[in-house]
Amino acid sequence: MGSLAVSRLAVDDLPSASIADQVGIIARKDLAPLASAIDEGTVYPDALLKRLGDAGAWGSHQPMNGAADLRCAIQSIAALGEVCGATAFMAWCQNTLVWYASNSGNPKLVAKFAGKFASGEILGGTGLSNPMKSFFGIEKLKLKGRKVEGGYVVRGALPWVSNLGADHFFGTIFEREDEHGGIVMFLADCSNPAITLQPCKPFLAMDGTGTYGVQFRDVFVPDELILAEPAGPFVKKIRAGFILLQVGMALGLIKDCIQIMDEVEAPLGHVNRYLPQQPVQFRELHAEFEKEAMALARDPYSADDSYWRRVVALRLRAGDASVAAAHAAMLHCGARGYLKSHRAQRRLREAYFVAIVTPATKQLRKMLAGDEH
Repeated sequence: MGSLAVSRLAVDDLPSASIADQVGIIARKDLAPLASAIDEGTVYPDALLKRLGDAGAWGSHQPMNGAADLRCAIQSIAALGEVCGATAFMAWCQNTLVWYASNSGNPKLVAKFAGKFASGEILGGTGLSNPMKSFFGIEKLKLKGRKVEGGYVVRGALPWVSNLGADHFFGTIFEREDEHGGIVMFLADCSNPAITLQPCKPFLAMDGTGTYGVQFRDVFVPDELILAEPAGPFVKKIRAGFILLQVGMALGLIKDCIQIMDEVEAPLGHVNRYLPQQPVQFRELHAEFEKEAMALARDPYSADDSYWRRVVALRLRAGDASVAAAHAAMLHCGARGYLKSHRAQRRLREAYFVAIVTPATKQLRKMLAGDEH
């Protein structure tokens, strides 16, 4: 995929629409009618996700010549997030799976999976919630693995992994149970009979995201599914991209919350002007976040510590602002936003997800404090 430079900023002077613009058209035309059903958990939009893959939504951030550009991917996630926060989250899951596979040093894995993930031919997610918490002393790794001929045998359970189905894949990490120790990152194949997908209890939102508890009962993981061994250096390479792509969810949600406030300006502006938070403040924040995200997204492999801190700080601020913008949208709408049929209450529920999905607000603050263990 030779679309590293494709972004809304980079293609303004081109006659053809950018990938993000095409994603926006699909979101408004085809996703909008599904948003309520996805929120309620009656629809998992796998066909839509595959169509987005056809439009190039999952391939723009694949590395070329040792460099990668996340701008178009972030803008595409944001375009979906303007319409449906759950789908923006699934887009992040798919983009992150592509990010893992295309950065792997395992040539057989890259050859077999990177293109299929990027095209949407194979869908899937990311099982790094538990490992990301473990790296910062919040949880212990839940998966254990032992070396056998031709690969590893893995056991354990992950409580929540999203964008999954019977034929999906996801990336995650296990701890070796032998004298060598260390951690290994791999692709899990949901079609493996030793892997069980357990439905979760209903969530506050996001029920249509294909989220399951995943049990590993002595799962054989062949060498061709190993993303990185040892996993530590690989995680350090991909971690900024993992977090930066999440900013797209916040950008889309905040933009729609501004739109909600604008929509009630005519009937309610005479009283809404007394509220402390106004659309203009969130427009300024959105523009600031977008500018910072686009700057950071040009070089996701930067090893500079100040770069990493900027990524974490932006993610923290974006999560906080998502909740603030959705809260303000609810107050601007008043009673009409309290109706289950109004999207303002859905945006509020989705905003809390932006703030608590790994890395959550409290973990981001822990990371900025420098307390890793």
